[in-house]
Amino acid sequence: QVQLVESGGQLVQTGGSLRLSCGASGRPISVYAMGWFRQAPGKEREFVGAVSRSDSNMPAADPMKGRFTVSRDNAKNTVYLQMNGLNIGDTAVYYCAATTLEFFGANPRDWYYWGQGTQVTVSS
Repeated sequence: QVQLVESGGQLVQTGGSLRLSCGASGRPISVYAMGWFRQAPGKEREFVGAVSRSDSNMPAADPMKGRFTVSRDNAKNTVYLQMNGLNIGDTAVYYCAATTLEFFGANPRDWYYWGQGTQVTVSS
């Protein structure tokens, strides 16, 4: 099975940008759809976006749509989350996830493998 490790989380000011990385080991990510979720304190885990095995993008719903982009580099066995126009509401722990499902959705139960998360904090 695949092991996932997120990196890149940090403190950033409102309006700033950040790119998170998710490095995989154990298996090539080319066999998985890859996604990102986030979870703020006291809230449920929320779908951020995903990219299929064929590199088709599944964008997130509002309020992240148009600001966050998921991409993959199979050669580097890495998935990225580019976040632009960050605001305080984006503060959360961000998780990378993988699934073997061909038809996946935003429900965390569709995703079988998870990283440990990386903290993103947006300050005013």
